[in-house]
Amino acid sequence: MYLVLLGPPGGGKGTQAKRLQETHGLVQLSTGDMLRAAVASGSDVGRRAKAVMDAGQLVSDEIVIAIIDERLDQPDVAKGAIFDGFPRTVAQAEALDAMLARKGKKLDLAIEVRVPDEFIVERITGRYTCAKCGAGYHDTFQKPKVDGICDSCGGTEFVRRPDDRVETVTKRLETYHAQTAPLLPYYEGKGTLKVVDGTREIVEVTRALEDILGGIG
Repeated sequence: MYLVLLGPPGGGKGTQAKRLQETHGLVQLSTGDMLRAAVASGSDVGRRAKAVMDAGQLVSDEIVIAIIDERLDQPDVAKGAIFDGFPRTVAQAEALDAMLARKGKKLDLAIEVRVPDEFIVERITGRYTCAKCGAGYHDTFQKPKVDGICDSCGGTEFVRRPDDRVETVTKRLETYHAQTAPLLPYYEGKGTLKVVDGTREIVEVTRALEDILGGIG
């Protein structure tokens, strides 16, 4: 079974991918992880990717596709894979379809974990951690039991990631929508697109995904 998981940053897509990986024996294929692994392996495509990244440039679709192609030939993905962070464009989606077809495989489903922007902004910008032990909290969803004191270590200093600012999150969402919007009609036209409500509790989202997967065996 081969799946593409689509969803905004902070929408819970990664959490669901890990759950599907555990329950179905699928391998979560993250573009970033695959790039790093290819570079570390010293393979031909890994060396090409390293040269591009060392020059401060974006890795081309050609190199990314070659890395995924190489990864799909490894035995641990025999039962299938979850593509996370790829494809990002229609051109990449077409290349993925062609690559799978060459291997006698096909993409079974593209599932969008849909979460409204305002929900994402609240979820991400409300996050903060204990400066001493790293325990995570949230302004709305997970406050310390005693205000200003870490439940885990008793620390009283907390920090927020620069990437969690409203402006940064909004920009990331704009990029996501610009890249992903064309993918939805692409997969819808192929009859492979499914949508789940990502604003629900984690277990409910998982249940919805399992219902969808049950429909394809």
